[in-house]
Parts: sequence; structure tokens; C-alpha cells
Amino acid sequence: MTVLVLSGAGIAAVLILRRVRPDLYWLVIGGPAARVRVGWSYASVMDACGLSVPPSRARIAVARALRREMPANRPPKLLRLRTTRTGLVARIRLQPGQDAFDVITAADRLRHSWRLHQVAVKEIRSGVLELSMTGYDVLGRVHLPARAERSALRVPVALRGDGTVHYRDFRKVPHSLTVGATESGKSVYQRGLIRELAPQPVALVGIDCKKGVELAPLARRFTAMADTAELAADLLEALVDEMTERFQVIRAAQRISADTPDAEITSDIWGLPDKIRPVPIVVMIDEIAELLLIATASEKKRRERIITALIRLGQLARAAGIYLEVCGQRFGSELGDGVTMLRAQLTGRVCHRVNDEASAKMAFGDIAPEALASVLAIAPDQPGVAIVADTSGGWSRIRTPHVSLRDAVAACNAYAELTPEVPALAPFRPVLPPLGTTTAPVPGPFPATA
Repeated sequence: MTVLVLSGAGIAAVLILRRVRPDLYWLVIGGPAARVRVGWSYASVMDACGLSVPPSRARIAVARALRREMPANRPPKLLRLRTTRTGLVARIRLQPGQDAFDVITAADRLRHSWRLHQVAVKEIRSGVLELSMTGYDVLGRVHLPARAERSALRVPVALRGDGTVHYRDFRKVPHSLTVGATESGKSVYQRGLIRELAPQPVALVGIDCKKGVELAPLARRFTAMADTAELAADLLEALVDEMTERFQVIRAAQRISADTPDAEITSDIWGLPDKIRPVPIVVMIDEIAELLLIATASEKKRRERIITALIRLGQLARAAGIYLEVCGQRFGSELGDGVTMLRAQLTGRVCHRVNDEASAKMAFGDIAPEALASVLAIAPDQPGVAIVADTSGGWSRIRTPHVSLRDAVAACNAYAELTPEVPALAPFRPVLPPLGTTTAPVPGPFPATA
């Protein structure tokens, strides 16, 4: 009886571990079992999925001459199989006559055969493929690794469907567009990005035309902020002037001559000496529609100023160390002239759940149309799940960990002293009371009304 009780308690503990910490369960129990299963059944599964080739004529001739049994079909050679934090990684070499597309189309059949959650195929070099297999739903309960790499303007923001970390690298992808419906996780993605950028030597500029309800609580870490369209137009034009001044600094520091080493010639701020390099600037635009929509003819001139400044920043600002992070529910031609031209400058694309197919096409229709089906498949009960892509055509499924507004505010307050001063943006610096003071009287209870 005691053995049975202990056995039942052990099973219950394993089930709880699988539910609460699937990563630990995989490393201790699921991973070793799956590795044995894949290694044992590799040849038969590959043959059943149509990924084996007939033996060569020479082997058949030798078998006939020696009156031996005919050799079996040959699957791709398994070079390596290792266990990771979220699944298995197998490296295989294709047999003559096989193609990477054959393995890619059979990925779903391999997933079912080995009872895994997902199988992704990537070509390492000619004839060698890597199969990234996840053992459980890594996006069901997101935990970013504690040792995720962080560097200048490269921060972890989400977890990919294959278990790897998704980074927002501003130096590789300078400008990005994030699209998503209400309650899709778009704001959480933005908060997580700001929280990761807070401890870095970077100037944050916020444009939130919803009277600052999203970005104003984080204002202690912002170098400049605008909460109306009129103020945003002035701020964007000030950024264009700052960009022009930085170009002058770069041009003056080049001093190209016949004896100047190639390593000292630069066309952006990252090649400048540290003592004269301007601080990088990240511009966070919370809702692009509120910035560009107009209600009267008198607002048309203001909109032209805004879209002109945004297009100039999108085209030229990367070299000056100014980066755009644009968020919105929709981003199409109905917002007015110049929107399509601006969208073409936004290399990175992140699309959360949207309300219609047209919104998904606005994000991916011009760079990764095959990702549209995955965007439309995001369920309303999966906040934070998104599809990320870039102009290379590749895309993947990600999910951001939940970051509350309190967590983001705490990070911005903790690193408020790191907020850099940019003279051109000084008129737009948020004016805030010292920490610990009351900003407004606490309202009393509202009287009941009939």
C-alpha cells in the first residue's frame, strides 16, 4: 500500500511539474524519452514519410552477385541529435536525389510520427538540414531565459515558436511596424521593449496622441514626449533638424584623404569616436492613426508636416542613429497620402491578432504573404501571440511575456537618471514632479445618481 501511495504521489508530482514548469519536465523526463524515441524509430519514420531513396545500382549488383538480401531504402543520414531546453535538434545529410523541399513538406508528418509539438526545417548548407523540434507548446506559458543576451540596441522581447529568443535589433532592423487589434498584446509588446531599453544609453522619444495614457506613466525615462498631434508635428520636425546636424558631425569627422585608413572612414554615427558620437534615439509612436487622421481641412497642413517628417526619418535617420518604432491597429492607404511610402521604410513587421484580413495584408502583404494565414489563425484568447517578419521574406510565430504597466513604470523610474539630454529636444522634455510626490488630489467618492 505504501508503494502505491508513493507511486501515486510521484505521478501527481510529475503531472504538476509538466503543467507548471514544462521546461523542467522536458529536461528531466520528456527530452530523454523523446531522444530515445526519435533515435530508435528514425529510419522507419523517414521511410514511412517518403524521405528515403532506393539503394544504388552498385549495392543491388553486389547483393545479387553474393545472393544476399536486397538492401533497404536509405534515409537521410542522421549526423547529430541533441536535447535543448525546449526540444530536440537533429542535423541530417540528404541522400543523392533528395531536396530540402521534400523534408519541409513532410515536417508535419514527422511531428505526428514522433509525437512532438512542432518541427521546423532549416538548410545549413547544401545537402545538410537542421530539424528544430519542440517538445511542448513553448508559447503557452512564456518564460524568457534569464541569460538572454543583451547588447547595445539589441534586446530580447519575445519567445519564438521553436523555443529561441526573439530579439529586437535596431542596428540590423532600424525601423519597425507593430500592428494589432485592441487587447491583442500590442501595448504589452511596447512596454516590454521600453523596459529592456531603459537601462541602456539611449534616448527614448514618445508620441502618444491618446493624451499620453500609454506612455505618460513611463515619462521619467523619456527624453522627449508629445501627447497631441500639434506637439508631435513640432517634435518630428525637431528630430529632422537633429538628424541634419548629426550628418554634419559625421561629414566633419570623415576627413577623407589618401592616407586615411579604411577603418576610420564612416557613413554613420557608429564609426565615430566615442567622445563625439551622438546618443542613439528610439522614437516610439503609440497609435499612428491618431497621428495621421484629420477631421477638418484646417488639419491637412499639419498632417503633411507629420508625414513628410516621418518619411524623411524613415529614409535617412538610420545613419544618424534615429530609429522608428511605429504601432497601430491599421496602417493602410486610408490614412492618407504618403502612408504607403512610409510603410516601405519600415523593415521589421510584427502583427498581433487583427480584426480583418485587410489589416494583416497591410503588415505582410508586401513582404511575406504566406504568413497571412498564420496571422488570421491567432485566437482572441492568446494575447501576446504575434507573427514577426522582415523584408527577407522569413517569418515566425512569437509570444511576448506579460509585462504589466507597473513593471514598466518601475523600470523607467529606476533608470530615470540615465535619461540623456538632447539639446534639440529640450523643449519637449516631460516636466514631472519628484518621485514620491502627489501629482493630483485624490478624488472623493462619486455621489450615487438615480
